[in-house]
Amino acid sequence: MSSEQGSWSNIVFRCAVATGAHPIDLTKTLIQLGHEPIAPKPTTTLFGRPALGLPSVFQYIGYIKKRDGFFGLYRGLGPKMCATIIKGMAFQKATEIFIVQVEGKKEKKRDPYSEDDDEEEAQAEEETFSGFALTLCRNITATTVSILASQPFHVIAVRTMAQFIGEEQKYTGVFASAKEIYHESGVAGFFQGVTPRLLGELLALVLASSVSFTVSTYALGDPRYRASIKTAVGFLSTSLTYPFSVVSTCMAVSGSGLVAGQPPDMPIYVNWTDCWSHLSRNNQLKRGSSIIWRYYTGTTAVLRPY
Repeated sequence: MSSEQGSWSNIVFRCAVATGAHPIDLTKTLIQLGHEPIAPKPTTTLFGRPALGLPSVFQYIGYIKKRDGFFGLYRGLGPKMCATIIKGMAFQKATEIFIVQVEGKKEKKRDPYSEDDDEEEAQAEEETFSGFALTLCRNITATTVSILASQPFHVIAVRTMAQFIGEEQKYTGVFASAKEIYHESGVAGFFQGVTPRLLGELLALVLASSVSFTVSTYALGDPRYRASIKTAVGFLSTSLTYPFSVVSTCMAVSGSGLVAGQPPDMPIYVNWTDCWSHLSRNNQLKRGSSIIWRYYTGTTAVLRPY
């Protein structure tokens, strides 16, 4: 199998996984937007403290299925798949160009999703600081290009999912949705929420890469621990930068005309920092980060009877 065929097979695999996990992603998006249709119930935390417990993601999925049926769980899947495919292709192409133009190496197909391609060569490069810095710059460049390329479809996907809250039918397809966004906000509408999304992913990348390199090089030099270190550090960096994901989701919907993006469900935010400040004051920057144990912590959760 050629590298190009391998790349496409991995993109298809990623799309298949994303399709299976879409009900969870839909629920997570609605939670990030502050939509809580099921009232919290008195319970206790893992440490025995009294609290108001919100339904788990799986209970939330059951609610969506009961209201909209099985296919309602896949609201927004089309534009999400478009975003996944374009992001993967853009990442690969940007990586190839960086290798040729900056590193001066012979062009070769690289698979952004495969952990096995050129693994030994990548490890040898990253063992030196200069190699680490070059690899990090390459990944930063490719990540930036891939996010900018996929953002329009990401916005369409988020808004399509957000329609669950107000039961609108404003965004019904990729092309019709793109036309609607352009008519309302112009080209800028396709990039709402891109700044916090870009910052969050780049910060997670830099943090994970830097800590992993430092620990692997100066603390635990044994190659056997590299994979475990990368996994643990990656999880930690994603958790620390999670608030950027919440802000990005909110900004993608803010001012869209949907019920989910206007008062009383959501304030009209001036910019993403205004959104961050509001969510921070109400202790809502981490909403959606837990899928099982969820507790009511603020005043912005929306309870909408149906």
